Amino acid sequence: MYRELLDSFDEELEMEFDDERLSTLIAEIGESSESDKIRTELKRGLYFRELFRLQGELVKLQDWVVHKKLKVVVLFEGRDAAGKGGVIKRITQRLNPRVCRVAALTAPNERERTQWYFQRYVAHLPAGGEMVLFDRSWYNRAGVEKVMGFCTDEEYEEFFRTVPEFEKMLIRSGIILIKYWFSISDNEQHLRFTMRIHDPLKQWKLSPMDMESRRRWEQYTKAKETMLERTHVPEAPWWIVEANDKKRARLNCIHHLLGQVPYAEYEREPVALPDRVHNPDYLRHPVPPDMYVPGVY
Repeated sequence: MYRELLDSFDEELEMEFDDERLSTLIAEIGESSESDKIRTELKRGLYFRELFRLQGELVKLQDWVVHKKLKVVVLFEGRDAAGKGGVIKRITQRLNPRVCRVAALTAPNERERTQWYFQRYVAHLPAGGEMVLFDRSWYNRAGVEKVMGFCTDEEYEEFFRTVPEFEKMLIRSGIILIKYWFSISDNEQHLRFTMRIHDPLKQWKLSPMDMESRRRWEQYTKAKETMLERTHVPEAPWWIVEANDKKRARLNCIHHLLGQVPYAEYEREPVALPDRVHNPDYLRHPVPPDMYVPGVY
């Protein structure tokens, strides 16, 4: 039982070791970050204790969502390499994927480009007892599509006319909608992109679109400011997560998320393992040795 418990924590430890590996890469390429000093101040033990505690609360929230048939939608927006995927991974790490699922839509295909803009997102909205985390969302139109010229000025303006009403409709239907923008500095994004360039395990994360977004930093800034100004409404406000420090961003976002959905601990029915049935006539047949995976480790 003790080994099983340790194994359940190993996934987070693996990611922590990955952070250490990236720190070594930073030293090798001679880069430094604005938040290096801050990062050293958040002790690893404190980070793990708080993360596991918050993940325990997320499990309680999940049980409450199922019990009360709640419908929860959380949007994660931000620049490339802002840490959205990292916090989503920590939120879903201990949860049931049938209850809490991630929607990360690719670029629209030819058919989807002829649909109502919000149509392909509606298909991923939750039913009762579900949580959906959007790793980027319909706000693509206010960001990448605007900056890269993937939509017309008319489509851009129509989005801003429609999105407040669309989100109000979701809320009136009983959906709890929470919107996060992960904010990082110019220097921090430069550092994270540089790390990905030098890291063979993460080079796949870089695309030509990422490179172009880096070049157009100021255009993305203007698009973000316009988006926040025109879509920060009382019914569906934006919440800004300071994300230069990844660990603090994860803890702060999860802590805040837990405060946005009132929940209580749901008392489960006691579980008892039934006695296994033993059939005296059953004989277990041997498995051919060549069917086993080689025991390399």
